[in-house]
Amino acid sequence: MRADEAIYRLAATDKTPLVELDAAQGVLRISGTSIPENADGFYAPLFDLVESYAAAPAQRTRISVDLDYFNSSSAKYILDILKRMEDLHASGSSTVSMEWHHAQDDLDMEEAGRDYGELLEFPVKLVGR
Repeated sequence: MRADEAIYRLAATDKTPLVELDAAQGVLRISGTSIPENADGFYAPLFDLVESYAAAPAQRTRISVDLDYFNSSSAKYILDILKRMEDLHASGSSTVSMEWHHAQDDLDMEEAGRDYGELLEFPVKLVGR
């Protein structure tokens, strides 16, 4: 995906999250619920999209994750995507940061964001809503 291409948008369903990638602005948004019946089938194309973006990224890349719930298979694929973004950050091609949004009283989602933050080598900010 080149920076001059249109925004990629995948609408949310009951089982899959909204995904938006605005290559020109360097913004990746994932929000909703992630419990796809076939996690590989859902996330493999998104990983390919991130790979494409990483070939010609914006100077700054901001990731916004706002999930109400995700299952363990989604967790692995989300980490794969975030690790690819970490590689992008480490290469110096783009300065990557992430906001992990969670309901103020959802300690599980807050902890998940904290756990991802500990695994990644770019700034992760927890944002209660």
